[in-house]
Amino acid sequence: MTSPALDRGATWLSGAGLRPTRQRLTLAQLLVGDGKNRHVTAESLFSKVQEAGESVSLATVYNTLRAFCDAGLMQEVTVDGQKSYFDTNTHDHPHFYWEDDGYLTDAPADQLKIVALPDAPEGAEIASVDVVIRLRRREG
Repeated sequence: MTSPALDRGATWLSGAGLRPTRQRLTLAQLLVGDGKNRHVTAESLFSKVQEAGESVSLATVYNTLRAFCDAGLMQEVTVDGQKSYFDTNTHDHPHFYWEDDGYLTDAPADQLKIVALPDAPEGAEIASVDVVIRLRRREG
């Protein structure tokens, strides 16, 4: 017997041409099973896997998230040049990074206006522009 969450995960994988292995299905179900977009780190997703009582190693979570990005199912957002978040919303949009709590949320794309970008250096082209707006809570 399948569940709507498992079916949604399987459809998500097959839409990108990925083979639905047990590990991929487990992670896909946690990522898109409820139909909502997510921002996860490999560590936070690994914790969810453990909470669900599944057995998937942290290395497999990292490798699978990379495969999901390569297949166009997710995008990687890097904060501080070292911390990677993985976003199931692959449309171009800005993010808020909440420094106090260390998490990432979507920022309203309709409020962002980029009017010009610098020219790319000779022999290069701009592949993408990532906008991460860092926030911290006001004191007092």
